[in-house]
Amino acid sequence: MSYYRLANYLRPMEQDKTTHIFKPNIHSDSAVNLYFFDKKLRALLFTAIQSFEIALRSKLIHHFSMAYGSFWIMTGVCLPITKSLTIALFVLNRKFSTQKRIPFRNILTNTPIRLFLLYGKLWTWFLKIFCNLKDTKLKKKIAREFNLPQHEYLESWCKCAVALCNCLAHHSRTWNRRYPMKPQLPCKLKGEWIDISITLRTKLYAQLCCLAYLQNTTHPSNDFKQQLKSLLKVHPNVEAEAMGFPVG
Repeated sequence: MSYYRLANYLRPMEQDKTTHIFKPNIHSDSAVNLYFFDKKLRALLFTAIQSFEIALRSKLIHHFSMAYGSFWIMTGVCLPITKSLTIALFVLNRKFSTQKRIPFRNILTNTPIRLFLLYGKLWTWFLKIFCNLKDTKLKKKIAREFNLPQHEYLESWCKCAVALCNCLAHHSRTWNRRYPMKPQLPCKLKGEWIDISITLRTKLYAQLCCLAYLQNTTHPSNDFKQQLKSLLKVHPNVEAEAMGFPVG
């Protein structure tokens, strides 16, 4: 581990940000412990995001294929062909054409292609597809299968999940970061939910609550919250308030 990576975990332990005087009883081991907490937290978050992504992909493919046929993505019936989408399709075409074991033909023409080949590659591109779909009734139906009242909430949570996943993929500091992508938080939901009046949407706690809610709808017997609590218990020096957790 380099000094510059560890320095990100030393800053929260400073008592004075100008003179860089540390708080009492702070040692280098404290920063190392915080680093390993963040590392374990990233692994836990990645697993939860992966589970959500697979569930969303499955629901999207099922509902839109049943409504518009197996190759609905190749038509403009429910998906407007924009410049960004055309570029994404071209990139995928280049990617698949170099893989001899996958029979792939140019998808910029109207040649049919198996949907799972497309959805299995780019999570960011998949998000663009979901957010640009014209059929809001089907999108709302998918959202309600996640116990969300409107598809706008699901789209917002997807965007946050993608931004968070990019952070995880680059091994960036996660626990106390301020996130520019803020999830929309409904006041009430059918399942167990939080008090949004005391929730700071720029902190990780808000996204943890969204992921926990999605986990409860897709996998009712999941242990996401239990794992998170255990992680915090193993690392008692972590300030949960810095993650956005309500005091107390």
